[in-house]
Amino acid sequence: MSKQFDVIVIGGGPGGYIAAIRAAQLGFNVACIDEWKNAKGGPALGGTCTNVGCIPSKALLQSSEHFDHASHHFAEHGIAVKGLELDVAKMLARKDNVVKQNNDGIVYLFKKNKVTFFHGRGSFAAAKDGLYDIKVAGAAEETISGKHVIVATGSSARALPGAPFDEENILSNDGALRIAAVPKKLGLIGSGVIGLEMGSVWRRLGAEVTVLEGLPTFLGAVDQQIAKEAKKAFDKQGLKIALGVKVGEVKSSKKGVTVAYTDAKGEAQTLDVDKLIISIGRVANTEGLNPEAVGLKLDERGAVVVDDECKTNLPHVWAVGDVVRGPMLAHKAEEEGVAVAERIAGQHGHVNFNTIPWVIYTNPEIAWVGQTEEQLKAAGRAYKAGTFPFMANGRARALGDTTGMVKMLADAATDEILGVHIVGPMASELIAECVVAMEFRASSEDIARICHAHPSLSEATKEAALAVDKRTLNF
Repeated sequence: MSKQFDVIVIGGGPGGYIAAIRAAQLGFNVACIDEWKNAKGGPALGGTCTNVGCIPSKALLQSSEHFDHASHHFAEHGIAVKGLELDVAKMLARKDNVVKQNNDGIVYLFKKNKVTFFHGRGSFAAAKDGLYDIKVAGAAEETISGKHVIVATGSSARALPGAPFDEENILSNDGALRIAAVPKKLGLIGSGVIGLEMGSVWRRLGAEVTVLEGLPTFLGAVDQQIAKEAKKAFDKQGLKIALGVKVGEVKSSKKGVTVAYTDAKGEAQTLDVDKLIISIGRVANTEGLNPEAVGLKLDERGAVVVDDECKTNLPHVWAVGDVVRGPMLAHKAEEEGVAVAERIAGQHGHVNFNTIPWVIYTNPEIAWVGQTEEQLKAAGRAYKAGTFPFMANGRARALGDTTGMVKMLADAATDEILGVHIVGPMASELIAECVVAMEFRASSEDIARICHAHPSLSEATKEAALAVDKRTLNF
């Protein structure tokens, strides 16, 4: 007889491992299945985010930022650096160690919360007697059974047709994190979050980086005033961004990669690079899940179909994170994982899509929550806008980083905050206050009246709120 569990989670990424822990906290007997392997073949819990996404990319961004500061900015602080050298192997080793610490941390959390872990690929086998049989294909194949199943299998990089990933010359986010030496010329197709972050890493380390973007606007999902400010900064740094291009044939050889494309004017162009990163979106991981064994419904993109509560078409089968609709963000997956575990327990789990923050960890950082000015105009909603530049913020001046601004949008009649958009230093941290404010349906006046520490970057948020009412104090 197979082992039985109250809840089986397929996938150990941010959505899966968090769902498993929360379900265990609520008193359920929980199993989690995940197939990621480390270099030694052992479990590497944490999914794409921990292994080849959020965590390692931030580790490399931090390392490359230190190098950039030592190369170009220490002198103005009176710090002279002689004989500066770059050890890429050591940088990658540090990144790998950061990843391992996170992997090991999740293993510890499973033990602490009594989550049973199975190392292998989970797939549906059958549904019978109110239970679901899940096959685990690992070192040894076995089948376990559960009343509730949470599918949290994540996503994988979308390949460019005719240019499959070889992770040597044509790279996904995985290969982009393992480049052994700084390429002289690096190309990126797609100017999304992953592309810009990886482009920033290797540009800081000395690569000549060119980004080819098919859309005519830069960062189309971002408030365009903020996007234009960011592009100005990237242009100044030497990041070459070509918009409105149509990519043609991609050829890979021992010498590198050649990309044929048509520019925005319709003229034929060629880009020769040592390495090419493809960043054109991600696709849901449902291959090998065997949904047909139980009749689990997928959409035309291969994602699991769910309702607002993450319920699938099957009783007691749920799905969360990148494998379902909505933004492909680790923290969105975590919130859905917690909500589903609580719903299984009869509680009222809640995820507010309108207050999910977005962050791009470039320099300057870009972060936002809520609606953009373009969205408000399209909806015909009357609003007021307030902006405050970091060049007028004392802490930003002391940091030596005054690029960017905070922008706040509020309802013209009620003053409720509808969106906040930041480009500048530590935007990823500053956005949290704005998420809290919007979750509690605060007005811009509320933020304007709250005392913010001086000197701090957060004062720019207060000043942007004051600007909504046209009464900034420092600009």
